[in-house]
Amino acid sequence: MRNPITGQADRPLAPVPPDRLAALAAGLRERQRSWQAADRGEVLSGFAAALAADEDLLAALVADTGRVGESVLERQIVAGLIDRWVRQAPALLAPPPETPASLPGVFVGGDVVPYELVGVISPWNFPLLLGLIDAVPALAAGCAVLVKPSEVTPRFIEPLMRLVPDGLPLEVVEGDGETGAALVDLVDAVVFTGSVETGQLVAEAAARAFVPAFLELGGKDPAIVLAGADLERAASAVLWGGTANAGQSCQSIERVYVAREVHDEFLALLVDRAAKVGLTCEGGPIGPIIGPGQEDVIAAHLADAVFKGATVHTGGEIERHGGGHWCRPTVLSGVDHGMLVMTEETFGPVLPVMAVEGPDEAVAMANDSVYGLSAAVFAATEEQAMAVAARLRAGAISVNDASLTALVHEGEKHSFRLSGLGGSRMGAASIRRFVRRRAFLVNRSDAADPWWHTTKE
Repeated sequence: MRNPITGQADRPLAPVPPDRLAALAAGLRERQRSWQAADRGEVLSGFAAALAADEDLLAALVADTGRVGESVLERQIVAGLIDRWVRQAPALLAPPPETPASLPGVFVGGDVVPYELVGVISPWNFPLLLGLIDAVPALAAGCAVLVKPSEVTPRFIEPLMRLVPDGLPLEVVEGDGETGAALVDLVDAVVFTGSVETGQLVAEAAARAFVPAFLELGGKDPAIVLAGADLERAASAVLWGGTANAGQSCQSIERVYVAREVHDEFLALLVDRAAKVGLTCEGGPIGPIIGPGQEDVIAAHLADAVFKGATVHTGGEIERHGGGHWCRPTVLSGVDHGMLVMTEETFGPVLPVMAVEGPDEAVAMANDSVYGLSAAVFAATEEQAMAVAARLRAGAISVNDASLTALVHEGEKHSFRLSGLGGSRMGAASIRRFVRRRAFLVNRSDAADPWWHTTKE
């Protein structure tokens, strides 16, 4: 495994053997039976408290990713989401009230049945959060869960597993792509977060196994800044949305469309702010590039943009410090959709800014993408922003802010186009992905031979 700070491989990966993975899956199924009947809220609350206070887990996250501030926030968000599901799950899983059916004397009731075993395959950019954001509602629903995080960031697994309380049917295992592929055949439903290419393979494998797959894949999130918007606020939000976690988030702002009449002023504000943001190795907030090879993608996008006429205002190159790879917040202008940086996922702290004539062109450019994860709109009024937001083909639109979906998990949303498939990861609907509805149709009629039993000749 590569240390993102030093650039050195500091220990070999230790994938769980296939027979051990199958044994863990079988054991989780056994444990799920008692878990379904347990006081799940009490157990999960204890897990949240232990997780929120454990410094070994935090240290492992920092070692995995090379960043500190985001790791502290990540741990805090996970503890909060566990507490939220403890509060919300009982009402969301309550059986529906019995109601009379259209047939006289027949009544309809029901309950919910959790999947026995849910598999989660998660990425490297937020190891703890994206490993548990789906696992927690599945556990709250009564499922057992088997998680295979990215092989790039497995250091957190050991301290996390020490915190799992007795009775909680959760296993987090170390492994690579082969481990993830084997997991699909062992579970009743699978959740995957990662690239489009791998997500398509997971979807195909799930189809062969005839289990549901819930996929959240790549993004190329646009931000639109219209005339009359608060440019100071927009510049601050766009900079945060594009450079938090060094831009290594699927909901990062990766392209910015600005009304021509305010383009130059907005660009100057963004450049001024971006130039002041340093790297963590210098005491700043921008961490290293985590994923091996991601620095090559960022460099290729920047080289392509410069070759085709873009202007670099800040950053603009991959730096080496202490063996790791880093990229400063990079602001580009003079960009268009003939450049990779405007069409393909960069996954780095790069903000290309393009002038547009108005809302119609901004919407057309924002929708000119194979992705549709999320977006942002800034306008003079909320009404103007909402009118534009309603025209965007994306699952979550931040209005007068950016990337709020990273922090606000209450809004139900779906991924558009190649950004994903399946039910909402956010909001109340999230937990319903992990249960099946069962209906009880009860005939209480006094008639021994109701009319619908009649055989007509």
